[in-house]
Amino acid sequence: MAGIVAEGLGRTFVVRGQGRGLAGALSGLFSRSASSKVALQDVSFSVGSGEAVALIGPNGAGKSTTVKLLIGVLAPSAGRVRVSGRDPWAERPAHVRELGVVFGQRTQLWWDLAVVEAFDLLAAMYEVSAADYRARLSRFDEVLGVGPLLHTPLRQLSLGERMRCELAGALLHAPPLLILDEPTVGLDVAVKLRLRSFLCELRDEGRTTLVLTTHDLEDVRAICPRVLLLAEGKLLHDGPIEALAARLGGRRIVRATLRSGVAPGVLDRFPGAELRGDCVLAVPLPEGHAAAELVRALVTQLDVLDLHIEEPAIDTLVARYYEGRP
Repeated sequence: MAGIVAEGLGRTFVVRGQGRGLAGALSGLFSRSASSKVALQDVSFSVGSGEAVALIGPNGAGKSTTVKLLIGVLAPSAGRVRVSGRDPWAERPAHVRELGVVFGQRTQLWWDLAVVEAFDLLAAMYEVSAADYRARLSRFDEVLGVGPLLHTPLRQLSLGERMRCELAGALLHAPPLLILDEPTVGLDVAVKLRLRSFLCELRDEGRTTLVLTTHDLEDVRAICPRVLLLAEGKLLHDGPIEALAARLGGRRIVRATLRSGVAPGVLDRFPGAELRGDCVLAVPLPEGHAAAELVRALVTQLDVLDLHIEEPAIDTLVARYYEGRP
């Protein structure tokens, strides 16, 4: 099974400049100014076998660089990374046999081949037995609906259809590690929910380690109990997304709809409470308290018609954090 250990991981790129216009292009053939850009700096984390983890952060945070280090496309400039005890860069042929990758904006299948022909090639490359191949195709048809798409060239599929096939292709050899880079980008709601459901099922089976990079925090909430927040190449948070929301000042809200309006003095009983219309009371959940305690107090003291617990707007909070205003 795929466990990941990153220790003091760093990656620096050399960026070469070039002047403007034809003269700049010609002079650049002989000499260019060079500068260093730090993409990752002293990043350490570990991911257990069968765990589902999300890498989140703004553009340029280091997410793609981290993914490339995990799949062995890049070597670290500092520190080290091990996947199932292997160095992904130095032992790449063995490493990629236990790896599945899905990029939302690129394809790993063959553009002009029918989907089933691409699957046949992948099965041969990874030496998947005929029995396993049939069983996995059957399952992918059941949960992803790829059956009707098998005899269609990839270039004729819609984006949602292609993403379902890409995911099936990445899992055809049952890799212990699945890396998903923006897998739901551009998908409609129905397809997105279908993919989320499948990935949750895969996560719950506990046989595949999932690493997800995305800007869609609803994907994160649905699939990954743990998030790694990167910004400017540094790891700023490692833990549940709820803990991140609390750290950024987000609090759950219990919204109570009352049968006959809010009586005088009610707001004083519940610190931080505010009115939302004539009959709706919004009460922030005190830090360290269970929602059940506040719900019990509301139901006991007020004539409550309906209750709803609102999760913090994590996307807004994270955006504020990115902008330096946590």
